[in-house]
Amino acid sequence: MDLNLKGKKAFVCGSTQGIGRATAEELAALGADVTLCARNEESLEAVKSNLTVEDGQSHQILVADFSKPDLLKQCVTDHLGQGNAYHILINNTGGPPGGQAIEAGIDEFRIAFNQHLVCNQILAQAITPAMKSAGYGRIVNIISTSVKIPLNGLGVSNTIRGAVANWSKTLANELGQFGITVNNVLPGATATQRLSSIIENKANKTGKSVAEVEQAMKASVPANRFAEAYEVAAAAAFLCTPAASYINGVNLPVDGGRTGSL
Repeated sequence: MDLNLKGKKAFVCGSTQGIGRATAEELAALGADVTLCARNEESLEAVKSNLTVEDGQSHQILVADFSKPDLLKQCVTDHLGQGNAYHILINNTGGPPGGQAIEAGIDEFRIAFNQHLVCNQILAQAITPAMKSAGYGRIVNIISTSVKIPLNGLGVSNTIRGAVANWSKTLANELGQFGITVNNVLPGATATQRLSSIIENKANKTGKSVAEVEQAMKASVPANRFAEAYEVAAAAAFLCTPAASYINGVNLPVDGGRTGSL
């Protein structure tokens, strides 16, 4: 099985923490040169300093704010104009705040749409020409199991994640002929800062303790535990390898079996 990414260049969004950071670490471990992208320069440098360079990799950072799509577009255009080109794009952005869809303001939908789908489109348009030239491309979107079964209390997220999943499937159909695959990894409950925030909010609303909410969530998972970020990252990294060349347009849950659909 060919899992070697030596000589491949990867652009990883939201890579200072959680699943994004773990994915960057996995890609580097497989030999890729990684460009870390997020808002905080200090955090980016800290993550970069811990990426392996055993295969002679050269890692970079790019400071960008996904709440400002126009500035992101200019930032990435300038970056690529400096001779940077990529074989791998990991789209990963923190999810919208929780709450019921019926209670969400229009701006909440608009902000989430821009941060997720619009920014993904900006990056895909900018990066895929080099993938086409290389005859090798991997786009992996870190989304949510909500694209299969919407999750209660995450109305805006359910809506926008579904849009991203359909965008991704459309791209898979359009780009497959160029040796580019487009796939979605759907994390279930994963031990990240976002999950901690969701648990705290649920505890506050229900009057239950954090421990009680955690236990109830774990009980809904056949594995009876939360995922670690590296377990989700391993799936994303595999989809970027030559071994995954014929996997295209799929939604891959990494959820311990929680999602109640095929």
